[in-house]
Amino acid sequence: MALKGAPFDDLLRDAVRLSAEGLEAEFCKVLEYMPAQNRFLMRAGVGWDEGLVGTASVGADLASPSGYALRTGKPVISNHLASEERFRTPDLLAAHGVRRAINVILQGEGTPYGVLEVDSRSPGEFSERDIAFLQGAANILGMAIERQRQEQALRAALEHQQVLLKEINHRVKNSLQLVAGMLRLQGGDDPHLSQRLQEASSRIMTIGRAHDRLYRSPQIEQIEMSAYLADICRDLKQIIPNCDILFVASDEFFFNTDRAINLALVVTELVTNAAKHAYSNDRHGSIQVRVGRMDDTLAAISVRDEGSGLAPDFEITKGDGLGMRIVRALLKQTGGQLRIERHPRGTEFVLEVPIEAAGIIPAD
Repeated sequence: MALKGAPFDDLLRDAVRLSAEGLEAEFCKVLEYMPAQNRFLMRAGVGWDEGLVGTASVGADLASPSGYALRTGKPVISNHLASEERFRTPDLLAAHGVRRAINVILQGEGTPYGVLEVDSRSPGEFSERDIAFLQGAANILGMAIERQRQEQALRAALEHQQVLLKEINHRVKNSLQLVAGMLRLQGGDDPHLSQRLQEASSRIMTIGRAHDRLYRSPQIEQIEMSAYLADICRDLKQIIPNCDILFVASDEFFFNTDRAINLALVVTELVTNAAKHAYSNDRHGSIQVRVGRMDDTLAAISVRDEGSGLAPDFEITKGDGLGMRIVRALLKQTGGQLRIERHPRGTEFVLEVPIEAAGIIPAD
């Protein structure tokens, strides 16, 4: 059971039952040492009155058999508790008519966990061979105890790291928001400079949104793409006042964080470019961002405008504007392909992403 990694409480229950059977005794218990109270708590037991397991406690000083074993670090046999001079008989043992007891330490690799004790109300004597048997059982429990301690330490360390990571994401988000706000303020009265800084600000805010989602989500290695892009579209609507930015999603996409940020940056650039070129001179228009499944192998994220359309000779691979250069650079890191669909009214950029690159959950 110990090697199979059985639940710790189940292992303790079987250990006390088998130890009592092995020594032909009526009682057995595992006592956990509680340093703050200098007492033992009965964590598992067999033969005792109902309700004592988990609540009963005995002193851990030298005046009790179990305390004597813990303090001396040696197994303790007392075959005549009534005439014992080394320690007193605890009330718990006296109340159950216990006449003899044997205690061995539950050690583990660190501080002692407590003791394993077998008690009997029948006449007879525990022997050195009984110590060897009981110490063998205690050693097995000691390995399980140490495993439990290590698992608890690992869980605590993992929880601590998750808290730290969330705090880092929170602080990064706040710092990026501050930088984005400062960039927007730097534009001053220069429209050209203001536009450039506003575009830079939108890129920073896209990354900030990712850290905001990581901070608020229990998942720190993945981002749900549909909700992430919905937030980004709301942000872009504030800095592109001449456009109505509509977002539609028919599926939920879970991307790893790096891919999600890269894809979101691509969408940010495509929306910004559409606002700049499809609706030049601050002409009002609409931009629609759609997220959905194309087939069993591909998902699609599209950005469509209803503007003046692209030049007939425009190609994604040859666009020399900063926005398209950023898009091409990011595409290499997403595993996706970008194509253009020319409509009678406007243009649609469709980003195709292999479904293997993301977990996708159909919307209800």
